[in-house]
Amino acid sequence: MFWQKKQTNPAAETVAEKVGIEAEGFYRSGKMHCAEAVLMAARNQFFPSVPEEIVRAASGFGGGSGVGCICGAVSGGTIAFGLALKDDKQTLKRVTKELHGWFKQEYGAACCRIATKNAKDKGGCAVLTGEVAKKVAELLES
Repeated sequence: MFWQKKQTNPAAETVAEKVGIEAEGFYRSGKMHCAEAVLMAARNQFFPSVPEEIVRAASGFGGGSGVGCICGAVSGGTIAFGLALKDDKQTLKRVTKELHGWFKQEYGAACCRIATKNAKDKGGCAVLTGEVAKKVAELLES
């Protein structure tokens, strides 16, 4: 996709890296916000039979649910966990907790307003979106 990062050695990329690059590309395209981008990239890799319309269910989570609260990328990742792990509640709870903990460590809070401010030095929301998608993929692979 034209808006994605240039890939120097696609064969060396992990699945998680590919998911992260795809999510960042979706976000940078302007066609999806963070929650949709993370969910679509995870869907494409882990549960492609789920209709793309399901991704639209995440549309209200962008910008911290429109008011700057919980990060939309984290919300999209949490929805992805639910779709991928619907029959394994114990693992679902574990990976969701791990994603939130990792995110708070990386960006200082799960709150969009704070995380966005802290993400500026790391490349902004586009990079944040890609990093969350990558972490979601890593957790789904574990």
